[in-house]
Amino acid sequence: MGRRLEVFIEFLIFGIVMGVVEDLVAVTVVTGAPITMRSVFIITLIAIPFAAVGELIVDRIEFPRKKSKS
Repeated sequence: MGRRLEVFIEFLIFGIVMGVVEDLVAVTVVTGAPITMRSVFIITLIAIPFAAVGELIVDRIEFPRKKSKS
């Protein structure tokens, strides 16, 4: 597996986990509903495409490199 794909998958998994946690907190605070396996499943299904699109966009950005003083 290429290094670039490995980094993409690593950040994708991190993005999914953070998205799920963020959405669970938001749903719980706003609605007061208890966290159930069904709500975790639905929120995970919603978080996956957003994390994937986010990683694809971030992966395409070329950050300027620092000029070295040689």
